Amino acid sequence: MQSKGMLELHLHKYCKMVKIALDRVQGDYGFEATDTEGHIVRIDGSEAIGGTGFGVRPMQLLLMGLGGCSAIDIVSILKKQRETVEGFSMHIEGEREPGKEPSLWKNVHIVFTLKGNIDPAKATKACALSMEKYCSVAETLKKGGTLLTWESRVEKIENN
Repeated sequence: MQSKGMLELHLHKYCKMVKIALDRVQGDYGFEATDTEGHIVRIDGSEAIGGTGFGVRPMQLLLMGLGGCSAIDIVSILKKQRETVEGFSMHIEGEREPGKEPSLWKNVHIVFTLKGNIDPAKATKACALSMEKYCSVAETLKKGGTLLTWESRVEKIENN
């Protein structure tokens, strides 16, 4: 059994507090969010409230996070299975709850397209593991009531 101190050390190592700085840098709704490593994301409101297209809207940013999270999972899983992913793309479509504030994501559908000499069954399994077990963003959305659906496609690359 671990002592309380060892458990706290373990949790601190893997569950560090995330820190983000957000500053308004353009107009009323143009913001830049910066993480502790200096990566910057531009965020803006919709034109309906006065946004100017300076950056991505917050709810779209959430879907981008879903895409990034699952992409990293899928490529990692396939690499461990010695599958070579020569190309990867994803298209995400989402529908929000109409007439509600806040308006959460109601339905989100993802199409994963992997390119390479990849076993389609392994690609499907990697996508399933990401969406059903590993992707924290997917789990966050599901806990908020979002219906997540997905499909995977493999485009074989011919060897010359």
